[in-house]
Amino acid sequence: MFHFTDGGLDNIRLANGYTEHKTPYGKGVSIYDLDGLVRAICLNLVQKQYKLNGKEFRYLRQALLLSQGSVANLFGCTEQTVSLRERHGRVPLWADKLLRMTTIGSMQENTTVRELIDRMNFGDRLVNDRIVLHETDEGWESSAENLKELAA
Repeated sequence: MFHFTDGGLDNIRLANGYTEHKTPYGKGVSIYDLDGLVRAICLNLVQKQYKLNGKEFRYLRQALLLSQGSVANLFGCTEQTVSLRERHGRVPLWADKLLRMTTIGSMQENTTVRELIDRMNFGDRLVNDRIVLHETDEGWESSAENLKELAA
């Protein structure tokens, strides 16, 4: 069994799906499907029956490719608060549940949740963005346009 410690978790063991080999720098390991492994770890973490600890919270956040700032904006707190929760393991129950739901939606490829995460990673909306609405046969649709692009 291989003790998988990448990502900061201490309790992950791999029964297979990897190859160990020698390198000039010591023992090396190749994981066959790293994306699949990360997904499996995330889905196991969100299904556990007790609260996430700080390391697990950080692992899920990083697997979603969310910065501490993005999570802070989502949770209505500061980046320092997110950092403290990850380092000291005091994750409020509401934050635990929200991150679990976000992870499940993303890992199950719910496009709405994935789009929300992508928007959070993109950053805050520009002050100069304009929402343009178009009526279609299916109803109203919107698109954001940057006023700088419109002025050009």
